[in-house]
Amino acid sequence: MPSGMRYPHTRTRLSFITRVFLVNSLVLAVITLLLLFSPIEINYPVTESQAAILVTGFVISLAVNLLLLRRVASPLRRLTAVMRTVEPLEQGRRVVVPGADAEVERLATAFNDMLDRLERERRESGRRAAAAQEDERRRVSRELHDEVGQVLTGVMLSLDDPEAREAVRRSLEDVRRIARELRPEALDDLGLQSALRSLCIAASATGALHVEPELDALGAGLSPEVELAIYRVAQEGLTNVLRHSGASDAVVALRHLDAGVRLVVSDNGRGLPVGALREGRGIAGMRERALHVGGRLTVASPPAGGTEVRLDVPLPGGLA
Repeated sequence: MPSGMRYPHTRTRLSFITRVFLVNSLVLAVITLLLLFSPIEINYPVTESQAAILVTGFVISLAVNLLLLRRVASPLRRLTAVMRTVEPLEQGRRVVVPGADAEVERLATAFNDMLDRLERERRESGRRAAAAQEDERRRVSRELHDEVGQVLTGVMLSLDDPEAREAVRRSLEDVRRIARELRPEALDDLGLQSALRSLCIAASATGALHVEPELDALGAGLSPEVELAIYRVAQEGLTNVLRHSGASDAVVALRHLDAGVRLVVSDNGRGLPVGALREGRGIAGMRERALHVGGRLTVASPPAGGTEVRLDVPLPGGLA
């Protein structure tokens, strides 16, 4: 249910208290009519047969009252059950209880309004935190590349021992790789497609995995914030493939949709273990990234095997 939708308010719908009152009134009215028009007589002292009739009538009235009240309260129980299934990281999911009373309807509307506020506040705070984190990544990456890299280059050139020079050269490559992972230069200089292609090449360079990029030309419709979120989700997805899947092939696909963009990272590995969707910090981080740009992340193991990470980001007016 979209976040802007609410229950249509019906004026003729009875309130919860009114329905409870009517149910109890109905039970009491039936009991009163039975006492008035039935041939049952109550004497003093009460006989055993009369006592049995009274107790039986009392038990039956309680059972009928309980049955009717459970039926009246069922929308409230359904509302409680649905509220417990709402996940904070699943954007746009709202409570729906068809046929609810006026009070239950107002409670559901208030809960949906609270979810709207929480999503807006979490998205804004997440954006600020992500922006600060990326600024720090950029600063550390620049210092590693410029300062530490230059120092290691100078040390390597001054060494006469070939083994020591080779060790320093490997350390220099590690520093440059860490700097690229902290803040990919291709994303800033060449755009999202080039950055994703470089990411696929780097993952394939390990020799344990072949990554095939399938990237649509998206034009200039993506903001830097959305591009960064897509890149980080692809980066985390490929990292999980390399570490946990045991796959030999993977695909990073970027698709142009009518109203946005879709990223898919899929592999032919062993699939997801039970509970992985709730336990992995990597998946939680990807969900946070999706939430910051108003997107939706889904992670699943298709019947054919492997794992598929899908990020859908709707954009106002679609892509340019």
